[in-house]
This record gives sequence, C-alpha cells and structure tokens, in this order.
Amino acid sequence: MKINEVPQDREDFKGKSEVRKLMYATRDDGSYASVNSEGWEVENLATRQAWEAAIEDLAAVERDVRAGRLSPIPYFMQKCLMELPVLARHMGKWQWQIKRHFKPAVFAKLPQPILEKYSKVFRISIEELINFGK
Repeated sequence: MKINEVPQDREDFKGKSEVRKLMYATRDDGSYASVNSEGWEVENLATRQAWEAAIEDLAAVERDVRAGRLSPIPYFMQKCLMELPVLARHMGKWQWQIKRHFKPAVFAKLPQPILEKYSKVFRISIEELINFGK
C-alpha cells in the first residue's frame, strides 16, 4: 500500500492513545518506508473481540479454581496466555505431567522446587500461587 493509504483509524488501546503500529508502505518511487499507523477499524475490532474472549476464558478458569475443580496452574497459564506445550517446555516436563498438576489433589502434594519453578515461569510469588482461589 502507498504511504497515504496507511490506515489511521484512531482507537485507544486500554486507554493508551500513544500506542502506534509500525507498518511498511511504498513511496511514489517504489521504495519502502516505515509509517506509524494509529490502527485500522477492522483490526481494532478483531483485537478487542479476542481480548474479550480471553478475559471470559480467564474468568471461567478462575471460577473452576475457586470451586476446587482445578488447581491454580491453569489460571496462571491462561493469564499469561500460555498454551500447554509452551508451559511444559518452560517447566521441563511432559504435557501429561503438567495436566496432572491441574488436579487440586496433585497440586497440593507438589514439592517446593516445582512450585518455585511454576512461580518463576508465571512471575508470581509461591504464596500467590499456593493461595490463589482460597
């Protein structure tokens, strides 16, 4: 697209109007130039819908944790927007092992080093991990 065609549909992202997206456009001579964009209405709508869905999913997982159906691990995994394979790699565990840790009874028996590793991966304190949902 040409420089003058770069979308400039202003949309505040979480109240930060100074957020810009870097795009590349062509000059009249055919060379590329970097151009700041304030957004594109369609892209902004899709992003807003994706965030709303992520927030709804997080709330559903939180309800399951508070009801005792899940350990806090899936909540913090969702909060960090992590998928199971990513968390498993960070933890140095198999995916099935991480899934076992989703069970409150298994989570309650996890040794301190594993809890420390989870807290490091999620960037929270061990106390926050252990006491979440209580």
